[in-house]
Amino acid sequence: MLSFSLSRIVVSGVSLAALIAIALAILPSFLGLDSFSFSELKLKPEPQNTQTQTQTETATNILDDTMASLRRAAPLVFPALGRHTATVIFIHGLGDSGSGWADAVQLWQRKHRLDEVKFVLPNARIMPITMNQGYPMPAWFDVKTLGGASGRTLDAKARDEDEAGILESRAYLYSLIQQEVSEGISSERIVLGGFSQGGAMSIFSGLTAPFKLGGIVGLSSWMLLHHKFKEFIPESNPNKETPIFMGHGDSDQLVLYEWGLATEQKLKEFGFDVKLETYEGMQHSACIQEFDDVESFLVSRLASDKA
Repeated sequence: MLSFSLSRIVVSGVSLAALIAIALAILPSFLGLDSFSFSELKLKPEPQNTQTQTQTETATNILDDTMASLRRAAPLVFPALGRHTATVIFIHGLGDSGSGWADAVQLWQRKHRLDEVKFVLPNARIMPITMNQGYPMPAWFDVKTLGGASGRTLDAKARDEDEAGILESRAYLYSLIQQEVSEGISSERIVLGGFSQGGAMSIFSGLTAPFKLGGIVGLSSWMLLHHKFKEFIPESNPNKETPIFMGHGDSDQLVLYEWGLATEQKLKEFGFDVKLETYEGMQHSACIQEFDDVESFLVSRLASDKA
């Protein structure tokens, strides 16, 4: 995994060229890197004449427009290698992008066990993140703390949750599912999955959906809004029997392993069909065994003989 950090940028006497240079410098990190943080970004313009101030304001507007245009890139799509009968929508984590999971998709496609499956890797919008001192990064919802900083229980984690952001992202994911349905793919032939934030979104969005899905995958993730989760479950509960695959490393210090265990327990208490696989020694990441396990789960849900 790549990471990118600018510990300090101070710009004195801002000009049009300087601001454009800043925009070009940070553009790659928004488009491709796994995570990044800005601990300090200061613009310190020196006294300027009216013309220079106008140039600076124009440059700032250009930068703002550039950032706005990057708020949500189109999903990365891997067409089915054969006849398209099923779709997997896999959601990246905080600071990542859809392209961050391209290698996993290519790994699965090389084995030709999922040739009839189209893979859609959506991109989160870029938004200010509290734990990142308010600086923007790709995210499905705001995050105030990582790991056990807010406490080591789901109850403690829930105090930091951005409900509005979660619901906004759920609506976007539903629009992607609806697009697949409009193209002739039954929702029961769609699996919603993800890693970390993306896994949390897949579990929440999948189990509170008003339509039945083919399966749900949550890697290194947790249960969002667990204290009021039942309020979001439709009365018909179409996904009560939808299989859920969870995978978690027992050495994860960012999304705590305890949260994964507690999520499995709560989902079982609610009557959902969930199974958590534990990966010994794995931190907040994925491993080949986990990729293989996810592949087997996808095959069991989406193999051509189930179409």
